[in-house]
Amino acid sequence: MIAKEIQIAAYLFASILFILSLGGLSSQESAKRGVFYGIIGMIIAILATVMGQGVHGFVYIITAVSIASVIGVLVARKVEMTSMPQLVAILHSFVGLAAVLVGFGSYMDPKTHALASTEHTIHLVEVFIGVFIGAITFTGSIIAWGKLEGKIRSKPLLYPGRHTVNIIMLIASIVLGVLFTNAPGTDGLMYLYVMTAIACFIGVMLVMAIGGADMPVVVSMLNSYSGWAASAAGFMLGNDLLIVTGALVGSSGAILSIIMCEAMNRSFISVILGGFGDSSKGGEATAMVGEVTSMNHEEVADLLKEAKSVVIVPGYGMAVAKAQYPIYDMVQTLKKAGKKVRFAIHPVAGRLPGHMNVLLAEANVPYDIVMEMDEINPELPDTDVVMVIGANDVVNPGAQDDPTSPIYGMPVIEVWKAEKVIVMKRSMSVGYAGVENPLFYKSNADMLYGDAKDSVEKILGFLKA
Repeated sequence: MIAKEIQIAAYLFASILFILSLGGLSSQESAKRGVFYGIIGMIIAILATVMGQGVHGFVYIITAVSIASVIGVLVARKVEMTSMPQLVAILHSFVGLAAVLVGFGSYMDPKTHALASTEHTIHLVEVFIGVFIGAITFTGSIIAWGKLEGKIRSKPLLYPGRHTVNIIMLIASIVLGVLFTNAPGTDGLMYLYVMTAIACFIGVMLVMAIGGADMPVVVSMLNSYSGWAASAAGFMLGNDLLIVTGALVGSSGAILSIIMCEAMNRSFISVILGGFGDSSKGGEATAMVGEVTSMNHEEVADLLKEAKSVVIVPGYGMAVAKAQYPIYDMVQTLKKAGKKVRFAIHPVAGRLPGHMNVLLAEANVPYDIVMEMDEINPELPDTDVVMVIGANDVVNPGAQDDPTSPIYGMPVIEVWKAEKVIVMKRSMSVGYAGVENPLFYKSNADMLYGDAKDSVEKILGFLKA
């Protein structure tokens, strides 16, 4: 057992480490250091909690932590970077479920009902809010995982009056909350059960109503929900560190979601409520104009040999094919030949913020040639060749000139303004947003069909020859 003062000091130190961790994760150069701070902070937090006064059942706690740690290591080693968005989503669901279970456990604890009148009411409000947020996070995260995994359609599920239904369910939850806080003893358990079911339904419908193009924002927002759920659990348990940590995660997730919405020219309310105030005018989709043409690997290599400036736009297809490693070799070859080579990264490429940046960093691509969308767009008209490798929606011109498109208004990388565009894809299939791409039909664009990694290796072979 450790003294209460030492535990508080440990919690304070862990909180500082968590803040440093979030700060470190804001850039690629300091990301590893940020992860290290987070690991150390969590170890300190767990030890300070387990060794605190009034804690019993050490054997069970240590056994549970050990088993969970082994599972975490195995999952982390097995999961590919392409599946990282799904992993993040499903982990959020665990946090939500934990908040729900903590809420029910706290309510059924005899100590809760031994509290004084005002204190008892405040605690019941904490329980109710914690379970409500946790239930929404739990089911919403599962739906997000299903969409990202391809087990649930990415297109939004929209029906007339959905917002009215959500408002009615929210009002019903508030009424149940009033009944719950005024119920004597454990008689409010039924109200808590009903509210949990309603909150679970709200979580499902909110995320089902959000389209695939906005899923990166949804994952970020669910991260925020999980933080607030953890903070609510902290209030229920009287744990200061859990309150602070949850607030950090909740606020940072909300800020990131708002930043991403601004970067995608999306309304934050529209995304979170599933199409509320959608800017798309609807109507029939614009017909594709032009003819799709293709090139072979040798022709692409010849094109790169003649080019003076090359921009590479990576996407989810590059991640699936693990093409970042031969791409790095190709970039080195082109730079040795005196070419100006840069990467163009869309804020939400890869279905998760920073996904492409991490993949390129894994392949040792220098940070100074990785450009953000806003930096590269003004330079594309003066670019000789753009290679789009496994990207689709983030280079779709329909986002600018087709009001009927679901992604209309979303800023994209304007690759079609370059002199020549090579689109590397396995087929003509649509992207994650489920819309056709007019880029494929433009006169200055050619397709290069095949696996991204195999295609880059063949191009590299011709370049070296």
